[in-house]
Amino acid sequence: MPKVKLYDTTLRDGSQGEGISYSVTDKIRIAQELDKLGVHYIEGGWPGSNPKDMEFFKKMLRVRLQNSALVAFSMTRRQNIKAKDDTNIKALVKSGAKFITIVGKTWDLHIKDVLKVSLDENLDMIKDTVGYLVSEGLTVFYDAEHFFDAYLANKEYSLKCLLTAENAGAKAICLCDTNGGTLSSQVSKVISEVRPQIKVGLGIHCHNDAGVAIANSIAAVEAGCDMVQGTINGYGERCGNADLIPIIADLKLKLGIDCISAQNLKELAHVSHFISEISNMRIRNDQPFVGDSSFAHKGGMHINAVMKNPRTYEHIDPHLVGNRRRILVSELGGKTGIMLRAKALDLDLSKEDPKTKKILKLVQDLEHQGYHFEAAEASFELLMKKALKKYNKFFELEGFRVVVEKHSDKKITSEAIIKLKVKGTKEHTAAEGDGPVNALDNALRKALKDFYPTLSKMRLSDFKVRVLDEKAGTAARVRVLIQSQDEKDSWSTIGVHGNIIEASWQALVDSVEYKLLKDNVK
Repeated sequence: MPKVKLYDTTLRDGSQGEGISYSVTDKIRIAQELDKLGVHYIEGGWPGSNPKDMEFFKKMLRVRLQNSALVAFSMTRRQNIKAKDDTNIKALVKSGAKFITIVGKTWDLHIKDVLKVSLDENLDMIKDTVGYLVSEGLTVFYDAEHFFDAYLANKEYSLKCLLTAENAGAKAICLCDTNGGTLSSQVSKVISEVRPQIKVGLGIHCHNDAGVAIANSIAAVEAGCDMVQGTINGYGERCGNADLIPIIADLKLKLGIDCISAQNLKELAHVSHFISEISNMRIRNDQPFVGDSSFAHKGGMHINAVMKNPRTYEHIDPHLVGNRRRILVSELGGKTGIMLRAKALDLDLSKEDPKTKKILKLVQDLEHQGYHFEAAEASFELLMKKALKKYNKFFELEGFRVVVEKHSDKKITSEAIIKLKVKGTKEHTAAEGDGPVNALDNALRKALKDFYPTLSKMRLSDFKVRVLDEKAGTAARVRVLIQSQDEKDSWSTIGVHGNIIEASWQALVDSVEYKLLKDNVK
């Protein structure tokens, strides 16, 4: 089986993505996760560019990686100075990393207009930098910046840059599509011409500005590259880098290329979600292989077929990458979707059961009103159990009032007053909050806390409001989606109404009742 080395640059290139900022602790945690996954090289950052990266490399000296090699990144030495005297190059040696990646100019446009040096001086900068680091006992990779643009503009000179790095001792040359505008056919053609002229390893580094970074990376491997650079979830500047998650899955499952073990492949979904959390970036539901929607089926015909033979609508077994199949409940899913969801909840419901038809009709009516149960599975479970009379009320609402006041000092206060009947006892409580929904949530919990102590373990983690008919203006019906979580699970609930407070109340109540239901509270 052919082998391809995986080179992750989430900690450097990925951190340049808009909205992403890693602490040193974040970077260490991500590095450890990548090491568990079996990534061959982890680019930790640019030691000479900022104190944070220098601290990261210092702390990583005490972290033992089992599968990965830590790589430090920098550029070729500055002009008119020797590599051994360049502060950036000194920082690389001081970092303690045994592997170094040097990025150098390859495109004559950049050399003339950005570096403003001669083409020969640029070659000397590559030779001196790579040669010096190799003389220090370090393994050097050379990143040929803007290589595909450079090759099309000046084939002879761009190749000279690669050969200069190779002759100076670089162990691998990585061809970079830095502007991200090259198409796969061009990538394949260029690599097929370059590969025979390079004796050392050849890598690929793609950006996603034309939306083809993953395809270009795969095409590069098929054309002869044996190293792929990228980031987890495709994080990176502008439109991002090539996403290593689908690249790994494609290499392993589609091309039969040995890049990580089959066991580690099952960690792909976990790693993707873990790093999205650390990055404070929402995971895309439709992300190939690992997104929540990757193996979700909504159409009735699809559901029916996939339950008979998963290959009908699934290109791989989702468990191979640590994901799972999801059967979505909607007005499009038909009775099969209702029946399968019931089975997952250990409810006895057959396709011909009149109750199945009743629940389907209820779902269709509610979705016509604006409900969206595929995004609120907890609310659907409650709906189903209520329809099947498998549910007992935990409390009854007698009424609530929400007051929002704006004072002369511009301070806004929200207060909710609520009356409930809980286990035969009347509760009348009030609570303030940052807004009306928060106040209502606080009042509800306050009223229930003595009866249901486990509610203290749950919290609201997301709140979304969607206007269903924008033409109605402020009188429009709204859909509220609430995501809640405890120390073990997360779940989503829904409410729909012309009054945003009532829609929020519906979703809040479902969230609380689902928590009590799953805890088997009586």
